[in-house]
Amino acid sequence: MEAEQRIARHFQQSIDTKRQTLSSATTAIVRAGRKLADRLDKGGKILICGNGGSAADAQHFASELTNRFEMQRRGLPAIALTTDSSALTSIANDYTFDQVFARQIHALGSAGDLLAAISTSGNSANIVQAVHAARARAMAVVALTGRDGGELSGILAEDDVEVRVPAASTARIQETHILIIHCWCDLIDHHFSGQEASVHANHP
Repeated sequence: MEAEQRIARHFQQSIDTKRQTLSSATTAIVRAGRKLADRLDKGGKILICGNGGSAADAQHFASELTNRFEMQRRGLPAIALTTDSSALTSIANDYTFDQVFARQIHALGSAGDLLAAISTSGNSANIVQAVHAARARAMAVVALTGRDGGELSGILAEDDVEVRVPAASTARIQETHILIIHCWCDLIDHHFSGQEASVHANHP
């Protein structure tokens, strides 16, 4: 296969995956976005975790919240649990790698916070343990998954939200995850920029 054909195939598969996700998951994306905005609005913070490419997505999401996405608004409290190498390595060394996020959630999480758990397979043991830790801390959970949702899908509570990308390819799932994260950032931007516009209008 020629290089141009390979590239065209990747683009088409990515487009097809996004279209399928739009069809199957729009309601869940909106519900999760509103839950994220509501927790932030009420003074909670967002803790985010994932492995590999999903760790990069966790950091990307946190940076969009603490800084801004596309609109001016105040910084919002979000922490990627993937960035502190000393915490990650000490927990993995003293306990197991399965606990690298759960231990941080027990230390940093509170009732009113929200865990955004990212796993393309839904079967990452440390993500599953992170959800159990979030539940112990009375935190809400939003999960980004792929394939059949894996073990993660089965442990979510009724009030949690799963947004699942209906694809088998990790690359296609990750490409769609970042689009979903950008959709959430847009919903959050509009939620808070609307509030701030109202405040400024009432207090010239």
